[in-house]
Amino acid sequence: MSIGGILTAMVTPFDGAGGLSEERAAALMRHLLEHGSDGLVLAGTTGEGSTLDDEEKLRLWELGVEVCGGQRVIAGTGSNDTRHTVELTERAAATGVGAVLVVTPYYNKPNRRGLVAHFRAAAGATDLPVILYNIPSRSVIDLPNDLLAELARIDNVVAVKQARYQDCTPIDGLDLIAGNDDMLAPVLDMGGTGGILVASHLVGGQMRRMIDAPGERAEIAGSLAPLLDALAVAPPVVAVKAALGLLGHDVGGVRLPMVEASEDELARIRTALEAQHLLEPARASH
Repeated sequence: MSIGGILTAMVTPFDGAGGLSEERAAALMRHLLEHGSDGLVLAGTTGEGSTLDDEEKLRLWELGVEVCGGQRVIAGTGSNDTRHTVELTERAAATGVGAVLVVTPYYNKPNRRGLVAHFRAAAGATDLPVILYNIPSRSVIDLPNDLLAELARIDNVVAVKQARYQDCTPIDGLDLIAGNDDMLAPVLDMGGTGGILVASHLVGGQMRRMIDAPGERAEIAGSLAPLLDALAVAPPVVAVKAALGLLGHDVGGVRLPMVEASEDELARIRTALEAQHLLEPARASH
């Protein structure tokens, strides 16, 4: 199957005590699907997957299937522990999700043979489509294009979320998915199928138009650049949760080691939202 479109790496809404809020999560899922998102990645990086426990991830995937339908849900099941990745992939598949996203194992720094063995084990745990997630800035390891081509020969490895800027190019046998928001336009231009994105929480409709109206792609990308720059003032989950809060979406805070946006960061995000006409300019008090 082809994987693409606007796939939002959804934040995980928390309640006042810092636990998973199913009510808020379901509301956000519905909102995103109504505003440009073709599907959702749940328990990924922006979903704070590294600080969710397994039962929270499982419930989030179940909820996603209930609210969105399984084919619109991609479960983030990767970790730096192959055994744990296999277990999470099996559990995610049992919930009815449509695909899984498996990140390059971080911190351990396995060699090439270890990387191949890791992804073979993860793919072997399911018949679902597997999306490779190459993000050397976080995992310390890059999957070079020749290795991606080798991994593409695994039957159910069907796509790569590419978050590497250098030498980003289509690989035979893999759908190419932009892994950073500012890569969406160039990835689409080179034949990519879509993006796993963060700003689509806020401007999903405009990002979807970059797919539907190629002639307007460069103009839309240029118009969104100031917003993307503003969201970079803090880690992605911190920035987008702050932006969602300003827009009236109650998604709660973040879990340590992430911390809330500072006043200066919040002010810059607010200004960018105002410039996109997503938020009314704050009125000066008299």
